[in-house]
Order: sequence, then C-alpha cells, then structure tokens
Amino acid sequence: MLAMDQGVVEEWLSEFKTLPDNAVSNYAASLKDKGALVPALYKVIRENYSDLLEPVCHQLFEFYRSGEPQLQRFTLQFLPELLWSLLSVSAARDPHTSGCIEALLLGIYNLEIVDKDGQSKILSFTVPSLSKPSVYHEPSAIGSIALTEGALANHGLSRVVYSGPHLQRENFTAQNRFEVLTFLLLCYNAALSYMTATSLQSLCQLSSRVCICGYPRQQIRRYKGISTRLTVTSEFLVQLITGIHYALCNGEVELGSKALDDVLYRAQLELLPEALLVGNAIKSSLHCAALKSNNKEGARSIQVEITPTSSRISRNAVTSLSIRGHRWKRHESQEVSVESEAAAGGMAIPDISITGTSGERMPNGESMRPRLDGRAQPDSDPLGGASEVSLDLRGQEVRRQKSVRRMVENEGSGSASTGRSQY
Repeated sequence: MLAMDQGVVEEWLSEFKTLPDNAVSNYAASLKDKGALVPALYKVIRENYSDLLEPVCHQLFEFYRSGEPQLQRFTLQFLPELLWSLLSVSAARDPHTSGCIEALLLGIYNLEIVDKDGQSKILSFTVPSLSKPSVYHEPSAIGSIALTEGALANHGLSRVVYSGPHLQRENFTAQNRFEVLTFLLLCYNAALSYMTATSLQSLCQLSSRVCICGYPRQQIRRYKGISTRLTVTSEFLVQLITGIHYALCNGEVELGSKALDDVLYRAQLELLPEALLVGNAIKSSLHCAALKSNNKEGARSIQVEITPTSSRISRNAVTSLSIRGHRWKRHESQEVSVESEAAAGGMAIPDISITGTSGERMPNGESMRPRLDGRAQPDSDPLGGASEVSLDLRGQEVRRQKSVRRMVENEGSGSASTGRSQY
C-alpha cells in the first residue's frame, strides 16, 4: 500500500471522530467528492494483514449504525469485497485475520433484522400475478384467461411470501454462514441503484471467484487465487444473479456476462434449480435487451419493454342496445330492398292480351264483359273473392298473385262467354 493511500485513509479515520452530530449530513454528502478515498479503502480490505483493516472496519460500522442513509450506502458499496475476503480467509482456514471483517458483517446483519424499536423484522414479498398488469407484461398480450371457478375464486387475491423473523448471530459457523451472507446480499441488492461502477465490478468478480474456485473452469479463467472449492447455496446464487443482472444493464457487459456464465456453470454442477431458472431466464432476455455498454455515466436502471395498454371494453362489444339497433337496421334494409325491386319492375304483372273478348282491359287485369242490358260489367272472381288494395307490402304481393291467377282463369272462360254472346 502506498504512503499516499495510507495518508488518505488515516485522514478519513480522524475527521469523523471529531465531527459534531449536526454536521453528519453535510459530511455524508461530501464523501462522494473524495475520489482517492474509495480506491484506498479497497486496497486496505484486500490486504488482510494491513494494520488499518481493523480501524477501517470499525469506522464503516459506525457509518452504518449512524442511521444516515448516505453513510449506510457508503458502507454497503464495499460489501462484495468484504464477502470475498471472509470466504477466502475461511477457505484458507486462517480465521485470526478475518475477525474484524466478521464483526462488521455480523453487526450489519444484526442491525438489519430488527426495526427501530428492537423488534424482529418480517419481510414481505408480493408474488406478481399474470392476471394483473405490471411493468413486465400486459394480460391482453398473453391471451384470454378462462373464467373457471378456480380463476374466479382467486381473482383479486395476491400471494404474499414472508421472510423472517431472523435470529441474531454472534459468530459465524458452517451452518449459518451463507444464511447471513445471503441476507446481506439482499440488503445490498435493495440499494443497487446507488452503487458505484467499482462496486458492481467487485460483485461480478466475487460471483466468478466463488463459483469457479476448485473447478476446471478456474484454469480457463486463469485465476491464481485459492484453489479450494467453496460451498454455496441456491439462495446465495440467486442473490448474486440479481446483482449481476443489474450490472449487465448498466455498463458492465463483459464482467457481467462472464459472471453469469460462471454462476450457471456452478448451478449445473450442483443441480440447483432456482439458480438455473433465474439465470437462464436472464440469459435468454439478454438477446433482445438493449444493454448500455457505452454509457456508464447515464441513469442506472434495468430497461424493460412495456406493451401499450389497450381499452378494457371493446368498441364492438355486444350489448342490449346494439342488438336492438342491429334489428332496426336489418328491418329497414329489408323494406328498402323490397321497394327497390318493385320500383325496378321485378314483381310487375305482364300485360296479357286475351283475344276474342268484347270488353276492354282494366289496369288490374280484369276485363269488362258486356251484359244483356248493354252495360258492361267486370268479371268477377270465380271463387267469390275480391282484390283489395293495401299499402302494406305483403298485401300488395298477395294482390298481384291473385290478379295473375284471375287472368289465367279468365283466359279459359273467355271463349265460353264469347260463345254465349254470339248465340
């Protein structure tokens, strides 16, 4: 460690001790302007035998215990490097050099599992439902959901998963180590949007080293660190994948891609279904995602494509009013078609000329027959029925049919009437 870096760290250690309580907020805001401080602290954490490691860990714990959000985020940015230091020392079986790091991590864990009143926290997570829209999907794009009895019973219900209460820990053991580390990664992922690029790079390096150490891929990656296999859990790998996903979408494409491949490699060897499911889902989505590889200073977020929302009620929905309107339109169209056919002569009565009669034709097809008294009278219907003129369309049609039938009958009776007249 250079003397200049050591001087920066010592100055940082001394100025916070003499700081009054009312100046903590201003001091927390000014930490981001100290560009040489963060790289110097990383060097201290990576050197396990440094004399400044213990006071630095104590100072970071004071930052976190102060309750100031900016100071807590300042401490959390070193969490991936602290986790790797703890795991590497545990694999080397030299616990005496990691006592201060263990104390810092356990202190953060014990502070996070309780609320302000000292009661154990119970974290709740709402499982998203496909029947309700979110920033990731629209129900209309999936298709219609059958309204079964089970679907109606579960409509409007949200599944909530609870985590906790968590037990306080005084030291690390082989049974509780990854339980504590997984919870710490959960706290780190909750503040991912505030993490620096250096912290995201450290997270990717942590993921790769934990997953390949002691396996053949370590030779491919040419990592010359420890060669001992580290035991991991599926929940721990899922939290690592969550952070890797954010790093991939915020400029760390190369390191993030290697870390994701290494985590999937370890999950396949260990047959861990949760890690395989989440990791393969993220890897499949990367082919269509627009990764901001060249913009590391832009707004940090995970880009998702939102489908445009559609109207809940279709404009062509069938209602009682639309049914009545449809019937009216159909009735009007039928009347118009009948009137148009009549106007075009489609139902016109042909003009039939009956020869050999002494009467003249009438418009309705009847003929005037001469009576004995010299006056003409119209032919009557043989059946005794008289035609009536009606304004109704159906009445007109019936009248036309009767007229045609009457003319046919008159054609047969015309010769007889003529004969009687001549006789």
